Amino acid sequence: MLSNATKRVLGLGFRREAPAINQLRFYHERVVDHYNNPRNVGSFDKSDPNVGTGLVGAPACGDVMKLQIKVDDKTGQIVDACFKTFGCGSAIASSSVATEWVKGRQMEDVVSIKNTEIAKHLSLPPVKLHCSMLAEDAIKAAVKDYEAKRAKSSTAEASPAEKAADG
Repeated sequence: MLSNATKRVLGLGFRREAPAINQLRFYHERVVDHYNNPRNVGSFDKSDPNVGTGLVGAPACGDVMKLQIKVDDKTGQIVDACFKTFGCGSAIASSSVATEWVKGRQMEDVVSIKNTEIAKHLSLPPVKLHCSMLAEDAIKAAVKDYEAKRAKSSTAEASPAEKAADG
């Protein structure tokens, strides 16, 4: 057995300290709900011309988020959305909320979804705000990808018609 003096020198004093309450971190019930029951997990075929894919990551924490939207090309309405996220509970919850919020909305509307709205809805603490930022970035990246595909396909369709007109 160690003597009391040795214990004090080694920092093995007699006191047993309970963790301070402010050091404990609890997730809000909405985060827990979306983590335990994530909505819209999965993926679409990224080669589908009606699918936009946003892949974003946060180097600081290692979170990676893939969010995909399926768009009705005639109306511009997002008819479905899904995600796959490698990250913490807040990142998964932010992805899940983002897919719920974009479904049924117009393309031009979803780019106005802000990370602060997602963070407020999930009651994310400041240390987890980057998760909601990833969700906002993923939405914008998916819309950009879809629009790039549409622009590419419309120029590819125009080219044969232009060639026929020239010929």
